[in-house]
Amino acid sequence: MNDLLARELFGTEPTESFFRNWAMPWRGEVAQNSPRIKLDLSEHDGQYQVKAEIPGVKKEDIDIRIDGNQVTITAELKKEVEEKKDGRLLRCERQYGYASRTFSLDCEVDEAKTAARYHDGILELTLPKKSPSETRKITIS
Repeated sequence: MNDLLARELFGTEPTESFFRNWAMPWRGEVAQNSPRIKLDLSEHDGQYQVKAEIPGVKKEDIDIRIDGNQVTITAELKKEVEEKKDGRLLRCERQYGYASRTFSLDCEVDEAKTAARYHDGILELTLPKKSPSETRKITIS
């Protein structure tokens, strides 16, 4: 995993810190509290079952889109914390994050029979398979 560490570009000795930071590789740090969508996908009796872990997100901030056999789950984290004491604001923190997960299934999904439930950070989707369309033979006159 790559971690981004902030380097001190303007230290007490600019030349030394510049060369020290230049020689060290940059690493990417992922925000620890941004939402991540982890999936379990199973297939039972003509339908797909999806369990997606989306902790810390309100159900109003989850968007599910189905296009044929492609499913997209999008979640947005919005969190604000204020700490006041004796009418004075001591601490105010805001946290925002965004996550999206798209996956394709073998069969198209019947959107009309799809069901979704969100409880304790777990999104459960029931995605029934669309029955295959019948092939018609056309007679030529």
